Amino acid sequence: MVDNTTASQASPIAASQETRGKRGQAQRAPRPPRVPVHGVLLLDKPVGLSSNDALVRAKRMLNAPKAGHTGTLDPFATGLLPLCFGEATKFSQDLLEADKTYEAVVHLGVKTDTGDTEGQIIAERPVAVSLEQIEAAMAGFRGEIRQVPPMHSALKRDGKPLYEYARAGITLERDAREVTIHSLELLDYQAPMLSIRVTCSKGTYIRVLGEDIGEALGCGAHLNALRRTGVGPLTLEGAVTLEQFDAAGELEARKTMLLPVDGLLQSFPAVQLPDELARRFLHGQRLPLTKEGVAAPEECGRVRVYRSSDAALLGTGLLQEYAILAPERLISTA
Repeated sequence: MVDNTTASQASPIAASQETRGKRGQAQRAPRPPRVPVHGVLLLDKPVGLSSNDALVRAKRMLNAPKAGHTGTLDPFATGLLPLCFGEATKFSQDLLEADKTYEAVVHLGVKTDTGDTEGQIIAERPVAVSLEQIEAAMAGFRGEIRQVPPMHSALKRDGKPLYEYARAGITLERDAREVTIHSLELLDYQAPMLSIRVTCSKGTYIRVLGEDIGEALGCGAHLNALRRTGVGPLTLEGAVTLEQFDAAGELEARKTMLLPVDGLLQSFPAVQLPDELARRFLHGQRLPLTKEGVAAPEECGRVRVYRSSDAALLGTGLLQEYAILAPERLISTA
């Protein structure tokens, strides 16, 4: 006797699996293609979110293929986190190297094992200090100072970040590093909370600065709050939250909230090149600006370079002796 039933009729389990597979395919909408996006988002990062998590969310909202941030903020910190997309990522290193400005609240009299509010209290001492004593202590931390990086940091030892050793209860020896405190201001003091504003070089740990001020005052301290207000020439003016960015809705509306790529380069003098010189510059050629009749900045150093016919950013260059312009980082979309 010949069995004329189909495979699905013969096997209810197979039929059920086939139905689920088709339903899953129908429910999974195809992911839209990545859209090239070039620019800088001035993000006001919220408390409780890592810098990388903030970057991933913004990148997803723009459906952008390439993105990076310009210096980590701890999850408990808030404030300015410039996010670079597309061609802007070529210049993110400049902001990593740039000075930063912070406003911080230092809790005097209480030490924690992490130096901030996320740690466990390890010591408490009474606080009996005057404004004069605070000013005198802070004076010792202006200019070039030496800091010992905290164990709860992303610095690596043998390929592993220090915070992983710290979480395992291991403390390693760390060499002190030189950093520069360009300015250190007292904003307010309502014992035991001390509010300060700091402008400092890259690599400065504000947690360590707060702890060191507490030790100089004889009472210890930890960082209660931290907000970054400036990165190089960029400030919180015009910065948006993730909620505001998301509420913009359409992709084109979100893109209007980005600074152009040269928003990272405004501290550099500008050089305008006619079309033929622009073509040569993009091919990596060094250009004698004066000989070619192009106005050059008076001082040597880094410059931002544009094509004068359409104001397109070509990239950055190094202005050398005798007004020789050498290409540095070039914009591929130019």
